[in-house]
Amino acid sequence: MQLSFLTSLFDRPGPWASVYLDTSVIDESAAERRELQAREACQDLLGQGCDQDTARAVYEALTSGRPPHEQGRAVFAAHGEVVLDPPLSRRPLAPAEVTWAALPRLGPLLDLAAAEPVCLVAYIDRTGADLELRGPRGERPAGTVRGRDWPVHRTASADWSERHFQTSVENTWEENARTIAEAVAECEHETGADLIVLAGDARERRSVHDRLPADVRPLAVESEHGGRADGAGTRLLDEDVEAAREEHLRRTADQELDRFRSARSDTGGGPSAAEGVPALVEAAREHRIAELLVRTEGPDAHREVWVGAEPDQIAVRRSDTHYLGERDPLPARADDALLRSAVMAGAEVLRVRPEDDEEVPVGGLGALLRWPYAEGEREAAHTGAG
Repeated sequence: MQLSFLTSLFDRPGPWASVYLDTSVIDESAAERRELQAREACQDLLGQGCDQDTARAVYEALTSGRPPHEQGRAVFAAHGEVVLDPPLSRRPLAPAEVTWAALPRLGPLLDLAAAEPVCLVAYIDRTGADLELRGPRGERPAGTVRGRDWPVHRTASADWSERHFQTSVENTWEENARTIAEAVAECEHETGADLIVLAGDARERRSVHDRLPADVRPLAVESEHGGRADGAGTRLLDEDVEAAREEHLRRTADQELDRFRSARSDTGGGPSAAEGVPALVEAAREHRIAELLVRTEGPDAHREVWVGAEPDQIAVRRSDTHYLGERDPLPARADDALLRSAVMAGAEVLRVRPEDDEEVPVGGLGALLRWPYAEGEREAAHTGAG
């Protein structure tokens, strides 16, 4: 997954207030309950050393009006300002998680928002399509495709002229399907959508699917539900989109874990993967991480490291940060520090769940590297020894 929407968290210094709240219960006491949650979260922040201005900004954000169907809140603030308040697609596991630390607390966000693949939904009929993007930050229109609107309807007559007309109708359908397929592929390339769901007219969506370019077709699935017409139901389509997302996540995790297992083998020019905090810290300092693998349940995720103001200022021992040009290093969780480095280096991030593999990567943190370790670095890559 790409976490580029988090870059705003790293273009200013900390410390940071990070608050996750479960707000999924909706009843007549919801407003009162949320105000109490906000007040308790801010008291917790103040108890951890947060300044008054930042605590006040968090309180105002948490008590502001939001959609009643939201699953939870995640608020990140520093220096009296809320910097990011992303929507959550899943409810937090704990009623509240409140942190005041050198870096934003990002681990929970991998499960609650950022893990959601971006889906391009195409609502298709025989005259065109409406495109919609669904991602971690909600839904938004992505354009409209207009094909030929005549002739598009068959007749029941069997004489020669009507058969000729019906052939023209077939040609219009096929031409429109080609136009829609080209537009869907172009939108996927421009937006980087992870998967495509084709909904609407059964014949036309199948025709569109068949005409997608070879590099895009594997990303597409069809849904029998929803459509372009006014009043078309969306509940079952929403379920199909969610199923497609879950399948995409499972398939991607399987593929990436296979790549990781293969890359860490000691063959060729040396392992092009690393695991263990010391090896990953070294890779982050050298901007070598291409994809970070995070299993938040692993013991290394909450191991303490030391960080400076820049993403590559990260060290296992406090004394090491002086060599990186940082006079006043601060302690941070290993997963948060490595996530910062990965995001700012444009690396991918894979959330590894226990059902994917509860032992890989060892300790819960690993990485595929942009280039392999040299011969002398192999042991550190395998053992995580500093």
